[in-house]
Amino acid sequence: MLEKIQSIVRRIAEKLNPAIEKLGHYMGHRLQLVIASTVGMYWKLSPQNRYRVRLAAFAFAILSMGIVLGRITNVNRVVKIEASDKALKVQKSGVLELKLPGVKLNPEIYLFQDAQKVQVPVDIKVPGRLAFNAEKSKVLSARAPGRVERIFAFDGAPVSIGSPIVELYSPEFMSAQQEYLLSSKTAKVLESSQTMSDLLGDARITQEAAANRMRTLGASDADIKTIESSGKTLNHLIMRSPLNGVVVKRSVEPGSALNSGDVITTLADPKQLWFLGNVFEQDVRLISPGQKLVLQVEAYPDKEFVAYANYIAPTIDPQTRALLIRAEIENTDGLLRPDMFATAKLTTGMADAVVVPQTAIVRIREMRYVIIKVGEELYRRVPVKGYDLNSKAFAITEGVEPGARVLTDGAVLLNDRFAKQED
Repeated sequence: MLEKIQSIVRRIAEKLNPAIEKLGHYMGHRLQLVIASTVGMYWKLSPQNRYRVRLAAFAFAILSMGIVLGRITNVNRVVKIEASDKALKVQKSGVLELKLPGVKLNPEIYLFQDAQKVQVPVDIKVPGRLAFNAEKSKVLSARAPGRVERIFAFDGAPVSIGSPIVELYSPEFMSAQQEYLLSSKTAKVLESSQTMSDLLGDARITQEAAANRMRTLGASDADIKTIESSGKTLNHLIMRSPLNGVVVKRSVEPGSALNSGDVITTLADPKQLWFLGNVFEQDVRLISPGQKLVLQVEAYPDKEFVAYANYIAPTIDPQTRALLIRAEIENTDGLLRPDMFATAKLTTGMADAVVVPQTAIVRIREMRYVIIKVGEELYRRVPVKGYDLNSKAFAITEGVEPGARVLTDGAVLLNDRFAKQED
């Protein structure tokens, strides 16, 4: 039976063999044609495009190798990181010790002083900004319809009382001048008349009313005297400064048409400023009118400016949760500018503290440290609490006891060694 099956299989194979050979020959021929066609297309490309094809093939080969290697290898390893006991100790206490056996610090670079407690003022800081004193500022506006003919003082120009600001043409001012001249001539005629002297009083009243009308429109007494002495009307009305100061903002241009009430310019006195500060809600009970504030600005970090509180807002700002406080400040030297940011110190009492130079404080993020000498070759960096007395001194309220040897100069240099040990 087995031999019969084998015989049948051989006969089938003999019959299929020519067909298989023919199919293989056909497929091989087609493959040769495809390869030849592809090679022909490749060599028809420009050298630059052939380079791009080779580069793409190389990149595809690298990508394929990476996928295969990624499948057969595993590079994920669990890495266990342990914090040292020393680092944990530093994080919890904030104290770090440094021992320098056989090292003597240069006394010309590293200076120490004994900590002593003294009475220092307790201050609260009030952030705010400077502004023009509104009581010393004026808005110059048109008092009748007209047209701007000329501008005498532009933005930033210094002005004094009576300085010309703008020149206007105003029909209403022309009418007021004519009324004044007519009443003035009438009064002169009545003065020389013996029969109509009873009308002189009415003429004088009309003349004074016309003069007041011109003053209301912006004319000065000198302008009125000029009109009366010359007997002629002025072609233009000159608006003058009512104060000593500067032009803060100009709102018109030459040729601008004005209506009554239109703003021409804003004037202010730069020698008189306001400090507008925001007192936090928890400090409201510590402030009162008339208190002295010491201001500092970033432009002059080593200079202090004195102001006195003259206004405390009756309500808390619902947005900032702060109370507005206003203080007057004399800017006689002209160093301060409106809209400068400023910080005011408000002294609320006295307290005991160790005062050290700012050079003794090591600042790391939000923390403050000092370095003290605890032995011949042993130094300790300790965290402290306190506040800046000024740009040169720092008041330590916690962290240093009286008698401790505090490093006042060279603290930043020695802290580098602490940092290396901490790492």
